[in-house]
Amino acid sequence: MLVIAGFVLFALGALSGVWLVLAPFGFVAGPPGFALWAFFPIFTVIGYLLAAAPSRDSSLPLLSKGAGAILLLLALAAAVGLVLEAMKIVVAMGELTSLWYVLAIGLVLGAAGLASHRGASGARA
Repeated sequence: MLVIAGFVLFALGALSGVWLVLAPFGFVAGPPGFALWAFFPIFTVIGYLLAAAPSRDSSLPLLSKGAGAILLLLALAAAVGLVLEAMKIVVAMGELTSLWYVLAIGLVLGAAGLASHRGASGARA
């Protein structure tokens, strides 16, 4: 049950991040509220922890890398949006603060997830 709850919360957190990335360009209805700004990091972290708590040690690397990859992809989407807006290829209909927010959090948490659980074969000299 904890694993399912963790996956649902992680998915809701990631969906909040997607909304924060799409909102400045008008792809979603209305600006994101404060709740989405809070849900993105809180739900992703709590969701990961709930899913990881009952997991076997052998499945933790896959879980961490999967969560890290999703968050890193969100960060890259935010970076692409920022670059395209800076080049005036697309025009933002709102503030770009949410893109910077997703970029920063996604890079930190995504890189941490992808770099965690290195075995002896993943260690570098």
